[in-house]
Amino acid sequence: MENIKRFNSFAEFYPYYLSEHSNSTCRRLHFIGTTLVILILALTIGRGAWMLLWALPVAGYSFAWAGHFFFEKNRPATFQHPFYSLLGDFVMYRDMVLGRVPF
Repeated sequence: MENIKRFNSFAEFYPYYLSEHSNSTCRRLHFIGTTLVILILALTIGRGAWMLLWALPVAGYSFAWAGHFFFEKNRPATFQHPFYSLLGDFVMYRDMVLGRVPF
């Protein structure tokens, strides 16, 4: 069984999260998936098309996990830290838009 890293806060977790996303293709795939999640959520709310909610995890995770398994060659942090990882996706997305994290 592998050793699970423990974090006391998101601020402590985020540098680790970024280190798990050092491959630019992986980050770009995360960006695509998160963009799709935002668009699907906006469409779902805007049109009241609640049946689209099933597409949120499919859109987000399929791109992110492909980035990890095929390009980053590591296990997604989601498996060990689901809540921090979800927050990390959106913070990294924001940081990419702002130019703080390379696209």
